[in-house]
Amino acid sequence: MPAMTAVDADARAGAGTPGEAVGPLVRGVAVLRRLTEAGGTLSPSALERATGLARSTVDRITGTLGRMGYVRLDGRDVVLTPRVMELGNAYLAALRLPALLDARADALADELDESVSLAVADLDGIRFIHQATRRRALSVSFRIGDLLPAERTAPGALFATEWTEPDWTRWRERRAEDAQDASFPAVPPRAEPTNDYSSTSSSKPSAPGSSPGSCADSFTERVERARRDGWAVDDQLIEPGLVAVSVPVRDPGTGRVACVASVVSHTSRHSAADLRTSLLPRLRTAVRAMETDLRTAPAPEPGPAPAGLATWTTASKHELGRDFVESLARGLTVLTAFGEGRSALPLTEVARATGLSRATARRALLTHEHLGLVTARPDRTFALTPRVLDLGFPPLSRTTLPRLAEPHLRALADAVREPTALAVLTNDGKEIQYTAGAGTSRVLTVRIAVGTRLPATATSLGRVLLADSAAPLSPTLTEVRSQGYALVDEELESGLRSIAVPVRDRTGRTVAALNVSTHAARRTLRDVVADLLPALHATADRIQQDLHTASRFTHVPPS
Repeated sequence: MPAMTAVDADARAGAGTPGEAVGPLVRGVAVLRRLTEAGGTLSPSALERATGLARSTVDRITGTLGRMGYVRLDGRDVVLTPRVMELGNAYLAALRLPALLDARADALADELDESVSLAVADLDGIRFIHQATRRRALSVSFRIGDLLPAERTAPGALFATEWTEPDWTRWRERRAEDAQDASFPAVPPRAEPTNDYSSTSSSKPSAPGSSPGSCADSFTERVERARRDGWAVDDQLIEPGLVAVSVPVRDPGTGRVACVASVVSHTSRHSAADLRTSLLPRLRTAVRAMETDLRTAPAPEPGPAPAGLATWTTASKHELGRDFVESLARGLTVLTAFGEGRSALPLTEVARATGLSRATARRALLTHEHLGLVTARPDRTFALTPRVLDLGFPPLSRTTLPRLAEPHLRALADAVREPTALAVLTNDGKEIQYTAGAGTSRVLTVRIAVGTRLPATATSLGRVLLADSAAPLSPTLTEVRSQGYALVDEELESGLRSIAVPVRDRTGRTVAALNVSTHAARRTLRDVVADLLPALHATADRIQQDLHTASRFTHVPPS
């Protein structure tokens, strides 16, 4: 039987769609999933082929997602934007585990100088909710939100110790339909459909042509070993060279596995035996501390619910007409009703948070339940599932500030017809380094290559960055801090004028600076402030909004 792809899975789901499900929402989620699987970028024609939808439907969906800020058009391509991460952020905030445990995971990664991950169960797979990776030429490339088959991971064996018979039945059916793991785009396909690696130190795959039952036999043996030992090892289950050791983090209230912490390395650094002897004791110590954190954590304070969403979607529909799919927009906003302190909500609370009618909210929740994004609980509440991370999160979880800022820089340069740039301060605080930029088609223009370093004190970018320093400030830097921008007139080069503003992270700390440069013959100093500064501030605000969304549960490097 041929492997079932994610597209086939969507088609199968659509075939059994309940009568009250919202069709445009089903199709919109399919578009987001195809974009995610493709790494965040597809042309409309490729989306048409991947989803099986008509081109006009694809255009209306992507237009609606663009209005929501979830995608943008880049030339002929549809590209996911950091704003779409608010959907995954809603799940992670409701889960609370990343906020409570990521500092422990990061500290362990620093202590061991190895990658550390946290994963939760997702049906018969595992999904990462935190990654503390090492910067090496050969490093682990899994991202937050990536889904892996349980049988090819150490965490999967630990989660499977709590599986019921229906869970095992679902796993066997999936293995029979998808023998090469085609429905898991984050992992390489199996070389042989029936291969499964053992967890012994030999690190050899079972022989090609082995019986279809060998995968199940090997996995069930590893599950029983994990049940007995309280930990599990991944000896090149995903691909040759990758090894990991995992320990469950248990919920203090139920005793069940809340998540699994893993230390991940490769065989040039550690063998599977090394992981057990040298890293497992320290991992267990960290996990005990994590369980203490869970036990002593105060009850979450409900964060603010989204406001005005129904009003916004109605206004967008009035403005754009049939090009705006209101039922899709409203259906996706339902997911943002959840969050910290709002992990499980009854229908009335979802409707109140979004401003939607009970009937509209109910149909959206039923649709999300059908798609596996929401689960209905026995107490008549609803909760998000890890599958929400399928909606754009993985390809954006490894973004950087320059990559995030580039489309905004291009838009600013096009609007003011002047070159723009983003820069950070070097470690010694004496220079700035250009990390991104956008030019114009003028004959006389500023062209400074990414990576260029210039004296910080002689540039508007540098003065903005230095003005955020805790050190005693010069009168010039004190003025920059007070007015919120720096204006430099022909100090670096004759005829060159530039104005810069800060870009701040979620804590309010300046992490980069954004500027516009011009020639003295084109704009007076008064014109620079009057004409360029408002556009510069507006662009910095948009970059900061994306940065704050992207960095809520992921690390966004400034360069």
